[in-house]
Amino acid sequence: MGTPTDAEANGSDVISALRLSQRAPEILGHGPASNAYAASSTSAPDTAEEYGRIEQLLLACLRTGDDQSAQACLDRLSHRFGPSNERVMGLRGLYQEAIAKDQLALEKCLVEYETILSENPVNVPIMKRRVALLRSLRRPFDAITALVQLLDAIPTDAEAWGELADLYQSQGLGSQAIFSLEEALLVAPNSWNIHARLGELLYVCSSSSDGDAARLAGKSVQHFCRSIELCDDYLRGFYGLILATSRMLDHKYAAESPSDPAVPSRKTIHHLQSFALGRLENIIQSRSVDDQHWASSRSDLIAAKELLNRFAQSK
Repeated sequence: MGTPTDAEANGSDVISALRLSQRAPEILGHGPASNAYAASSTSAPDTAEEYGRIEQLLLACLRTGDDQSAQACLDRLSHRFGPSNERVMGLRGLYQEAIAKDQLALEKCLVEYETILSENPVNVPIMKRRVALLRSLRRPFDAITALVQLLDAIPTDAEAWGELADLYQSQGLGSQAIFSLEEALLVAPNSWNIHARLGELLYVCSSSSDGDAARLAGKSVQHFCRSIELCDDYLRGFYGLILATSRMLDHKYAAESPSDPAVPSRKTIHHLQSFALGRLENIIQSRSVDDQHWASSRSDLIAAKELLNRFAQSK
């Protein structure tokens, strides 16, 4: 399918942000290339695409440290849509966080968010900024509370469910994290990365669960299988499937004729592990000779190679 890995996507995003931020003088009309832009700006249509481009430029400038251009983008959006526009308010909050010099300044941003939400409890951009800021301030339980409030308002936000799962897991609340990812899959059932994340979480929880370990490990295998079914070159999915099947075989969770439908048979587990090992080896070989893939997902490829080496040495 040629779908990029998580590491590849992150690397591509950084490069794209840098390239876009370098065009800030041209787009905003105050650099060497501004004459052509200025000449056409008066007749340029006032479209959503134009302001969407300015918003993307704002985010790119914040990522690359160009605060001056980011401020110019924010001023333009505020002038067009008004300072009380919820999306503009969220972007302004993001800008204030980015230029904050210390924790005291960040706490001030948080107070401003609380003030805004006291007047409008369902200002979604501000609700999301509050969650992000609470996480950066290392207040996980407050962030969890804020996320639950957000999801009460927008229960179909798969990304928020995933973030809530991450927070629950960081606090050792495995069952709550599993529930959150299951809710995310109700919203985005074909998201292979969410299936893989749920597989990873179930795999971790199976190591600390006594009575339900076999079932959790079996469900982990199922979600990894669904992940690679949806994306047949998802390295992380194959890596997780190998680990999950290994746990089931090592701890003898899989029986020849299992009574629990969540626990695959031993024969099925052997077939899945063999398939995953072969497919992972092919993915590594193809990506190792591709400079772009190697540069963007080097750590993933190295980890996958080490996993294959461990299996080769154990034979």
